[in-house]
Amino acid sequence: MSATTAITPKFSMMTTPCRICFKAAKWLPVLFIVTVVVWSYYAYVIQLNLFTIASIIEKCFYLIVYHVLLGLFLWAYWQTIFTDIGTVPKQFRLPPTELDRYESAETDEVRRDVLERFIQKHSLPVYNRTMTGDIRYCDKCVQVKPDRCHHCSVCGVCVLKLDHHCPWVNNCVAFTNYKFFILFLGYALLYCLFIGATTLQYFIKFWKNQLDVDGKFHILFVFFVSIMFAISLVSLFGYHVFLVVKNRSTLESFRAPIFRLNHTWMQDKDGFSLGALNNFIEVFGDDRKLWFLPVASSLGDGVTYPQRCVDEDTDDLLGARQRWADDEEENELMCTGYTNSHTHALEEVIVQANHTNPV
Repeated sequence: MSATTAITPKFSMMTTPCRICFKAAKWLPVLFIVTVVVWSYYAYVIQLNLFTIASIIEKCFYLIVYHVLLGLFLWAYWQTIFTDIGTVPKQFRLPPTELDRYESAETDEVRRDVLERFIQKHSLPVYNRTMTGDIRYCDKCVQVKPDRCHHCSVCGVCVLKLDHHCPWVNNCVAFTNYKFFILFLGYALLYCLFIGATTLQYFIKFWKNQLDVDGKFHILFVFFVSIMFAISLVSLFGYHVFLVVKNRSTLESFRAPIFRLNHTWMQDKDGFSLGALNNFIEVFGDDRKLWFLPVASSLGDGVTYPQRCVDEDTDDLLGARQRWADDEEENELMCTGYTNSHTHALEEVIVQANHTNPV
């Protein structure tokens, strides 16, 4: 096996025309959302505020609040779509020699030994395992998976702390943009609720045949559409707030990560939970001024995460976490936008967790 083929990820083959059509089709849900927002702007700002509402004070209040919510909503949406999902550091990729031994191994025991030796040699901070206690390995990307990392079949790569692939943003929701996704849902919900609340009185007038303006049907439909989207968003937003408080991803809520507890490998949905406040800070950062702004402020590097409990068998391996952090700082491999101060703040969260969740 040549060195070139050994280290190349095994992505599915697709012809160029099919690949272009597939990429274009993935933008259709985003185009739909943008179209609805543009139409809602016309219905609310032009038809309702400019042509229907007579009170200047009411117009000004509605327009100011509307544009603030719209701006925050679109800002968070943009960040969710165009923030790079990040890549697994190259240290997790099997080099040609190890890959050759792994793929030529005749038994699972030999393959397991190759991966164990590899992570010990490079001091990789990998603590989650499969149900059988094996190291989590991606055959498509030919690399060891860091904790909370999963392979996205749509993007064709392993993604750090993958939550899910969302077609409405044409991107993975993962470590680098999870905060933006939460804010996008929250501001979209407020946007819809505000439109629904402020158009309710005009919907009642329409129902009583007291609304005699040319754009009354736009006002009627924008009321119904805003309520419809609000009903959908309230459950989705509430669910992800729950996940933030519990420090879980959508994947982890359905298939709990596996930790070594009491000398055996066990599933633990709360394995990364540090308490509600610390869980919130891990996603939104330690600077309160940035909590509700769509700017990067999450803690950590996407590779290592503090754990609620540490088994005594793995306690002596935690030094690898610090060695990994030192190597990452020296090689400048940490995710863009997450500074050393964030890493320091994450260490404080770990200390707090150890005091509040003794083992």
